Amino acid sequence: MVIDGMADRPLKELGYKTPLEAAETPNMDKLADEGICGIMDPIKPGIRAGSDTSHISILGYDPYKVYTGRGPFEAAGVGVDVLEGDIAFRCNFSTADDEGIIIDRRAGRIREGTDELADAINSITLEDDTTKIIFKESTGHRAVLVLRGEGLSDQVSAADPKYDGKKWTRVQALDDSPQATKTAGILNEVVEKSYHLLKNHPLNQERIKNGENPANIILPRGAGAVPHVQAFSEKYGLKAACIAETGLIKGIGKIVGMDIIDIEGATGGIDTNLDNIAQGILDTSYKDYEFLLINIDGADEAGHDGNARDKLEFIEKADEVVGKLSELDDFYFILTADHSTPISVKDHTGDPVPLVISGPEIRVDDVKTFNERSATNGGLCRIRGSDIMNVLMDLMNKSTKFGA
Repeated sequence: MVIDGMADRPLKELGYKTPLEAAETPNMDKLADEGICGIMDPIKPGIRAGSDTSHISILGYDPYKVYTGRGPFEAAGVGVDVLEGDIAFRCNFSTADDEGIIIDRRAGRIREGTDELADAINSITLEDDTTKIIFKESTGHRAVLVLRGEGLSDQVSAADPKYDGKKWTRVQALDDSPQATKTAGILNEVVEKSYHLLKNHPLNQERIKNGENPANIILPRGAGAVPHVQAFSEKYGLKAACIAETGLIKGIGKIVGMDIIDIEGATGGIDTNLDNIAQGILDTSYKDYEFLLINIDGADEAGHDGNARDKLEFIEKADEVVGKLSELDDFYFILTADHSTPISVKDHTGDPVPLVISGPEIRVDDVKTFNERSATNGGLCRIRGSDIMNVLMDLMNKSTKFGA
C-alpha cells in the first residue's frame, strides 16, 4: 500500500513535526509495533522521484531502462490501447486567457464534464491527415493524448509552463530528427486548436457563469513511446492486481500485466472515497490474488497545494483504511510512500520515506510509531525501492538461492 506523497519535512506550524508525525495514526503505529521498519529511497538517495518512476522501481523494474515518459502509463491507465509506435502524453485541462497566459493549470480542479470536452478534442482535424488523435479524460483535470501515425517521435518538449501566470510553452523538438520536428508541430497545432475549440464550449460558458475557471485549453507533457516490459507474473510468478485512483498508477499496473480493479468513488484527491477502497479490497480482491498494489493519492495533492491541515487529516483517514486491511490473516502488509511531497516545497523531493513490513515470522524491531523519524531506527535500516520485491519474495519463500 503506497500512500502517494505522504512523507514530508518538519513544519513550524505543526511544532516542527511532519504531518505524519502530527497525525493520529493508531493503525499505522500498530503496524510499526508489530513489524519491521526502515526508510526507503524510492530510486536513489537524493533523487526526486516521480510517482511513475518510484512505482516502477518499487515493483523491481529499472526506471532508467523502462521509463520512456509518463504519457504511455497515463494512456494505458485510462483505457487507451496504446500500440507500438504510438507517442503518448499526459495532459492537463487548464485555463488560459486570449494571450495564451495560463491562469490556472488545473482549471479549478474540474471534476465533471471532461468527457464532453474530450469529445470536442477528438473532433480536431490536423493539417497532417496521416496522424490520428486519440484523446481521453482521466480523473479530475487530467487527461491523455495519443498521436498515432508514421514518422513520430517522443523527443519533444512540453506545452505546460509548470507555473500559473506564464504563457503556454511552444513545443520544441529535442533532437534534429524530422520526426521530432513533425511531432512538435502537430502538438502546437493541437494546443492552439484546443483553445479555439473549448473556449466557447457550453460547459465552459456555464463554469464562467458560476464563477469557476473554464477548462479551455489542453497542455500536453510527459511524452513517451510505449515501452517493452516483462510481465510481473512472469518476473515473480505472482498473480497480481492494481487498485489505484489515478490513471498513471493504473497504467503502470496495466503495462506490467496486472489486473486493474476499479473501485467506485476512488477518484483521486483528498475527497476520494477511502471507505469504498477498503471495502472493495475486503469484498473481492485479496481473495483472488497473491499480490496487490494499492495506491491512495490524496496526501500528495495536499502536499502540492501546500495545505498541511488537509494532508494531516487525509493521513488520518488513510489510517482507517490501514486498520481495516490489518484485520486480514496470513499476509504481508507493506506500507510506504512513493516519494516525499513537503508542504514547504509543494513538489516532490529526494527525502527518503518511511516503510514498514508486517506479517508472519517478521523480525520485529523496537519501533513503536510510524513516521519519517522513528522509522530510521528500524531493522530494515535504509533501503531502495528496488529492494522491496526481493525482500517480499524472500519472506514468501518464493525466491531462489544465489550461489551454491
